[in-house]
Amino acid sequence: MRIIHILNDIQEIGNGIINVAVDLACLQARTGHEVAVVSGGGEYEALLSRYGVKHYRLDQTRKPIRILKAAVRYRAIIKEFQPDVVHAHMMTGVVLARLLRGKHKYFLVSTVHNEFQRASVLMGLAERVIAVSHAVQTSMVRRGIPESKLRVVCNGTVGSPRTRKIQEYESLPLQHPAIATVAGMYKRKGIAELIQAFEQIAHLLPQAHLYIVGNGPERLLFEAQARETAVADRIHFEGFQPEPQRYLLSCDIFVLASHHDPCPLVLSEAREAGCAIVGTQVDGIPEALDNGQAGLLVPPNDSAALAKTLVQLLGNADVLHEWKQRAHQDLERLSISRVNQETLAVYGELVNSYPNNKNIDWAAQKQNPVWEG
Repeated sequence: MRIIHILNDIQEIGNGIINVAVDLACLQARTGHEVAVVSGGGEYEALLSRYGVKHYRLDQTRKPIRILKAAVRYRAIIKEFQPDVVHAHMMTGVVLARLLRGKHKYFLVSTVHNEFQRASVLMGLAERVIAVSHAVQTSMVRRGIPESKLRVVCNGTVGSPRTRKIQEYESLPLQHPAIATVAGMYKRKGIAELIQAFEQIAHLLPQAHLYIVGNGPERLLFEAQARETAVADRIHFEGFQPEPQRYLLSCDIFVLASHHDPCPLVLSEAREAGCAIVGTQVDGIPEALDNGQAGLLVPPNDSAALAKTLVQLLGNADVLHEWKQRAHQDLERLSISRVNQETLAVYGELVNSYPNNKNIDWAAQKQNPVWEG
C-alpha cells in the first residue's frame, strides 16, 4: 500500500499523538509499504528518513491565508504521492483530507487520540476511525460516530523505533524512595492531586522524593503549588526529558493521576521499565494496566486515596516488589509491532472492499471513475 500519515508537526516534545504516528510510519516502511508523512516538520524528520519515509512539509496553521496555501500544497502532495490510504491523526488533517480528496481515490482513516476534546467528533469524517481504547470507542459512539466505522487499536510502545532497548538506558541517581510521573503539565494530568498526595505522606516517609517530568502551559501553576508546601525541597520539576526511561528505571513508583487519558503511551513505557504503577480509574488507563492486574487503580481527583496507596506500597517492600513484577508481565500486548499489524488490518479492510477483491490492482483502479469512498 501507499500510505500517508498527516499531522500538525513531528517535533520531539513528548507528544503521544506524534509518537504513535512516527512509530507506525517507520514500521510500515520497514515492512515494505510506501510511506510518507505530511506535517509542519520537526526533529523526527531524520528518523523518518532513516526508515525510508518521505516527508512533505505542510503548514496547517489555522489562519485563513495559511489554510488556503495548505489546501493548494496538500493537493499537490496527493497528486505526486498517489496514496491508497491517508491516515489523519489530528483534526485539521482529517478535515483537509476529507474536503480536498476530490478525484483522488484514497481511503481516509483517522485515530482518536484525545477524545476528551470537543472537536474530536470531526475524526468521524473518515471511513474508519481508530479508537486507542475500548473506553474511547464507547465515548465516540455516544457522541454520534457510527459503531460500524470504529475499530479499537490499543496503544503500545515496546520496540518503538524512537527508543533504544530498555536495558540500554542508564538509570539516574534519584533520591529514594522515589515517586515519579511523566506527563504534560496540564490540570487534566492530575499533577495538583499528586502534589497534594505527596504532601500528605511526606511526614510518614521523610526520605521520599517526588520527581515530575514533563513540560506544558500550566507548569508555573504547579511549581507555585509545590512552593506552598512544607516539602518543596523534595518536589523536583525536571522539565521535558528526551529519555524519560532513565527516570522510569530509577523510580520506586510511577504515578499517572489523570482526570482524562484515552490510552497513555507512558504506561506502556513504565511497564517495560518494571515500575510499580499507580493510575487513575478513568478512560483507557485501566485497559493499559490490564484492568488492575498490572497496576493499582485509584479514583481520579482523590489525593487522599492516592496518598493511601502510595503509603501501602512504600511501607511494604514485598508488596512493592510484587507490583513491579506484575507491571512487567504480558508485554507482548504492548508492542508497537502489534499496533502496526492491527492498524494495517484496518487499512486492508478498506482497500480490499473496493472492489471486493483481495487481489485488487490498485494501479488499474486509480483509472476507474467509480468511487465508493
